[in-house]
Amino acid sequence: MTFLLRRLFGFAITLFVAAAVIFFLLDLLPGDPARFILGINASAEAVANLRAQLGLDAPAWQRFLGWVGGMLTGDFGVSYTQNAPVARLIGERLWVSLPLALIAMVLSVAIGLPLGIAAARRRGSPVDTGLMMLAQLGIAVPNFWFGMLLTLVFSVGLRWLPTGGFTPWQEDPGAALRGLILPAFALALPQAAILARVMRTALVEVTGQDFIRTARAKGMTMGEAVWRHGVRNAFLPVLTILGLQFAFLVAGVIIVENVFYLPGLGRLIFTAISERDLILVRGITIVPVIGVTLTMLVTDLCYALIDPRLREGGGR
Repeated sequence: MTFLLRRLFGFAITLFVAAAVIFFLLDLLPGDPARFILGINASAEAVANLRAQLGLDAPAWQRFLGWVGGMLTGDFGVSYTQNAPVARLIGERLWVSLPLALIAMVLSVAIGLPLGIAAARRRGSPVDTGLMMLAQLGIAVPNFWFGMLLTLVFSVGLRWLPTGGFTPWQEDPGAALRGLILPAFALALPQAAILARVMRTALVEVTGQDFIRTARAKGMTMGEAVWRHGVRNAFLPVLTILGLQFAFLVAGVIIVENVFYLPGLGRLIFTAISERDLILVRGITIVPVIGVTLTMLVTDLCYALIDPRLREGGGR
């Protein structure tokens, strides 16, 4: 129980500090949103009236506390330029970005972990060398390059999948899923390469431990000893990487969505930045922070389930 309370307290502090950094950094940017909305020819009186209407004339600390208090109740404010609740705008785009990130995470695990295990079991062989070379290539190539290469092969060349765009889920779920396949693979391949290297390294280290030799001495084959005992112990560092990868996937979504013309959070934040809609930018930015911090909290809890020593250490 103490372990859980400590993690929840850390989760709350992290979110508060992140919200403060996001708010005050954006608040320090030069320019006046009211002047941007009304244009350079607007009178000073009109600009002052709009600033008062938008609440921009209040002190920064007061606006920050109001923003944080509103988020606790689900109110992220109202967009300056679109005149719509920020929470609603984000919710509409999450139906594209969140499935994309989740599909990419599943693909990275499904590709990376088996490759890492296969390389570890054939350590020093040509298979191991070839798989690690592919993993190194996957790490070196940015995800948007993968996106363009996949588009050239599967959309332009083979014509199996669409080059871009998105069909709403309620209209055609199959077409919506097809529109996310290439972007998801573009996001997943670099992360799968990282997972493969981490899994191989962790498993190679575990196979040299005494409990593996004991399992072999009891009559198990190397493959049985690795699957029954090695993979679980090697999974601890991999679990850390999985938690961190969500942050990279969220960041990659912003770029990949613009490559494939997907109407997700990436397109929305570019529009908000170009229109200097700071309250919309803040809302979009804090959502991935909440998601990543929550993911790390879940990762810590999974750590405690796998290794009971962490629960005991947290209690002390």
